[in-house]
Amino acid sequence: MLMNTHEARLDALRKELDRQSLDGFVIPISDEHMSEYVGAYAQRLAWLTGFGGSAGTAVVLTEAARNPAAAMFVDGRYTLQVRDQVDGRLYTYENVPQTSVAQWLGAHAPQGARIGYDAWLHSKGWAATARRALEANGGSLVAVESNPIDAVWEDRPQPSPAPALVHDDAFAGKSSQAKREALSAWLVEQNLDAAVISALDSIAWLLNIRGEDVERTPVALSYVLAHADGTAELFIAEEKVTPELSRHLGNAVRIMPRDAFVPALQDLHGKRIAVDPERAVEAIFATLEQAGAGIVETRDPTVLPKAVKNPVEQQGHRDAQARDGAAVTRFLHWLEQEGPQGTVTELSAADALHTFRKECGDLRDLSFDTISGAGPNGAVVHYRVSEETSRTLEPGSVYLVDSGGQYPDGTTDITRTVWIGPGDPSAEVKDRFTRVLKGHIALARAVFPRGTAGHQLDILARQFLWQAGLDYAHGTGHGVGSFLSVHEGPQRIAKSAGGQAGTDQELLAGMFLSNEPGYYKTGEYGIRIENLVLVEPREIPGAEDDYFGFETLTLVPIDSRMVDLSLLTSEEIAWWNAYHARVLEVIGPQLHDEDRAWLEERCRALG
Repeated sequence: MLMNTHEARLDALRKELDRQSLDGFVIPISDEHMSEYVGAYAQRLAWLTGFGGSAGTAVVLTEAARNPAAAMFVDGRYTLQVRDQVDGRLYTYENVPQTSVAQWLGAHAPQGARIGYDAWLHSKGWAATARRALEANGGSLVAVESNPIDAVWEDRPQPSPAPALVHDDAFAGKSSQAKREALSAWLVEQNLDAAVISALDSIAWLLNIRGEDVERTPVALSYVLAHADGTAELFIAEEKVTPELSRHLGNAVRIMPRDAFVPALQDLHGKRIAVDPERAVEAIFATLEQAGAGIVETRDPTVLPKAVKNPVEQQGHRDAQARDGAAVTRFLHWLEQEGPQGTVTELSAADALHTFRKECGDLRDLSFDTISGAGPNGAVVHYRVSEETSRTLEPGSVYLVDSGGQYPDGTTDITRTVWIGPGDPSAEVKDRFTRVLKGHIALARAVFPRGTAGHQLDILARQFLWQAGLDYAHGTGHGVGSFLSVHEGPQRIAKSAGGQAGTDQELLAGMFLSNEPGYYKTGEYGIRIENLVLVEPREIPGAEDDYFGFETLTLVPIDSRMVDLSLLTSEEIAWWNAYHARVLEVIGPQLHDEDRAWLEERCRALG
């Protein structure tokens, strides 16, 4: 029987593993910077398996006859998508966090197995956990000298040669010099000699640079070594350095070839070096240990300052949201006209939305691939439309669109779920939509004291779904960057606590977050309502502590046709009316004629 493309690639990988005397190999979605979204050159998992999500890992054992011989690990966002994209004859589907790669290896790797991994693609903590699981069965975790995927990926793309770009202080709100001086003061206070900054968005923020090396995230492939005296080295491919970049960085930042990074780490013998175990790969720790450096494991010192947006960044985001909101509003008007004709597809809708955004001015990129989900595809939480999966938006159905734009003054992210007429949504659809809406409003209206963390607010968004025995398998809110990553830590609103994924991070004034509860009925439809919000101080007469609330930043009408008005309280109706009055105030002046008339109709008060 002839092998398909992914089966042939799996076979080629197994042969290469045999050549390297390995019994298996672990393939994550990752790059040398622990990025969420990675460049084409690092899309090893997608090449091998066909999986197109942003989070997942595969394990391949060389003994193809073993049962199972390979496994694919994804979380609740991708349980449907992985079955559509990854051949179930070749891989078993494993759900995280119910299981993990380490647990699976401990149970299924042969006794005494040598399992390979690329130390430039995994965290130190992951490697330690996997190593313990294998050693319990006499096995070992082996750091490969060269990635075996790269040996069999014949047409693998090269890393992007695009030049690094200067991010003007008029958008950043604070100079790179001021940021480096603050970092220097922190290093001195902590009695540290230097910090390794390897996360691409941290580098971009610290140096006020951006790039075009990763789709949807404006960063440049590089590393930074920041010193206590305020100087730094930027390790970056020489073709990416322009005279403008050199002038911008000045004499205090020495520009070095990217391949000089490891030798620079090897020269840090006896120095106390800060390294973030969540954002720096295992190979960086191993190199420093071998060099005899004193490693101090601590959070990347740029992470929290980057998350707390300054007034310039806050206003820039409002400006970007105003333009983006006009674009999405025009799209929704277009969709309401064209959708009922039965000629719009998921792909053509996503293309139309992209066009509206480009017309609004200064769009640099999308902030992620648009999730354009009609009917049952809307129930796939992080659905990625393709030529093979694109459905027509059928009249009398639910359509979910989650999208965003990258602008020099802000990064946007919005989800709207709309009814494709004619007719009205079913009672069930309206019930589910209204429960999601009630959760969204409850979180938007939240007032909370200083010290409150994201996991303490999560129940506000879920409570009305829980009352009906319903839930959703994703977080309620993620941090958002300023012309940077659409998913930015450390803040997060989600169920899990215990220090996981930012849910224990105190919410601070100036942080951006998403507010995006949802509901998904497998095989039928998906619902999500997402706005971005800003944590802001709240003045409460007689308050005995500092209190905070949210300013809603996203300004686009919500589909009133999906609402069961009888389920809303007077307070919730008041929020809806105030929100839509604000939408009309900000977005209305940007629209003309029919678009303006449609918006006025969609912003009519409820009740």
